Amino acid sequence: MGALIALLAGGEGRRLRGSKPAAPLAGRPLICYPLKAALDTGEPVAVVAKQDTELPCGDARVIREPAQPRHPLVGVLTALSATEEDAVVALAADMPFVSAGLIRFLASDPRALVTPEAGGRLHPLPARYSKDLAGPLGAALARGEPLTDTVLELGPARLGPDQLRRFGAAERLLFNVNTNDDLEEAERLIAAG
Repeated sequence: MGALIALLAGGEGRRLRGSKPAAPLAGRPLICYPLKAALDTGEPVAVVAKQDTELPCGDARVIREPAQPRHPLVGVLTALSATEEDAVVALAADMPFVSAGLIRFLASDPRALVTPEAGGRLHPLPARYSKDLAGPLGAALARGEPLTDTVLELGPARLGPDQLRRFGAAERLLFNVNTNDDLEEAERLIAAG
C-alpha cells in the first residue's frame, strides 16, 4: 500500500496577482517549501499543474492537468489517475510549513480519506485520498461542489489537534498563502524561526 505525494499547483493565484508557485518567499519560490517536505518523505512525488503554470523548482515529476475547470478536485483526480499507488496525499503548493512527518503519516494511513481538523474546521489539504474515491470525487467535481463540502460528505477520518501536535503547531503546519498579507506573515514566521 503506497501513496503518491501530489503537490497541487493548478490555482490561478488571483489574490496574489501572479503565479503562486513562483511567489518569492524568503529568497525562494513558494512551491519549493512544500516540495522539499514532500521529497523528504521518501515517497514518490509529483507536481500537478496546468500547462501554463510556472514551476520554478524542477526536482519532481510534473503531471499536467486539464486547463478547465480550476478546482482542487481536478488536481486530486488527475493525480489518482496518473499513479499506480493505492492513494494520493494531496497538498497545496502554497503550504510553506507543512512537514515531511505529517505527509509521511498521511501516506502510511490505510484509511480511504484522512484529513486534518484544526481551528474548528476541516482542512482538505493536505489529505489522503484513496483510489476508491475517484468515482465520488469525480461526481462532486461534475456538480461543482467545493472541496471541503465534498470531503465532509464522504465522512473522512480526522486528525485532530492532539494528533497533529506531534508534527508541529497545527496553525503553522496548515498555514497556506493566498494573499500578499499571508506572504508577509509567512516571511515573518520564517524570520522568527
